[in-house]
Amino acid sequence: MFVLSIIKDTVAVHPQHFGLPPSQAIINELNKKYANRVLHEVGLCICVFDISEAGEGKVRYGDGFLWYKVVFRLVVFRPFSSEVILAKVKSSDEDGIRLSVGFFDDIYIPKMWLPEPSAFDPNERAFFWLANAAGESKTTHELLDSPTAERMYIDTGEVVRVRVEADEFYDDEPGPPKATEGVQQVQVEHRRPPYTITCSIAEQGLGPVIWWSQASVESMDEG
Repeated sequence: MFVLSIIKDTVAVHPQHFGLPPSQAIINELNKKYANRVLHEVGLCICVFDISEAGEGKVRYGDGFLWYKVVFRLVVFRPFSSEVILAKVKSSDEDGIRLSVGFFDDIYIPKMWLPEPSAFDPNERAFFWLANAAGESKTTHELLDSPTAERMYIDTGEVVRVRVEADEFYDDEPGPPKATEGVQQVQVEHRRPPYTITCSIAEQGLGPVIWWSQASVESMDEG
């Protein structure tokens, strides 16, 4: 889930921090710059792990800062493909389920990666799985007509065990507004998150943790 990435950068230390040990002052500035920031094709930066190399601080004309060239290791959140992680259900809609791990909320389970047969209940605003009909082909209408007692809901706030299928980075740098026939047009678009993770719960052992804890108790009782 967490990896170490080696980064090179040049960082400036303000004169008011000259009283600190240079390594601590550098780490403080690096954390200000990188913490909670997504680096393209790297992941979500958490904090500086350590400094591998640091040059001698140099003063540039006109600003009074000490500038250091550094090589450091950064703790990065980026689960690898097929990794199984725990997350909490944040919300659900017709397209799928959104999850959160507390510090990162752009984790999604598309409906295609839900166990079959599953359907979205618009009244409960949650997906449910019919475990008793596993492997059967049922329409959404048939699923919504099923007895409520047979439905296994994936409710908001539940802890789920998911498998990472893919991740995607999106560079949402703003560009110049387009002009058509001399009239400037500003398009209002939904901003995509810079980093998203796609997960699955379409296998045994995945999904709400409570499903499988109950199953274990039942199997022990039968034994």
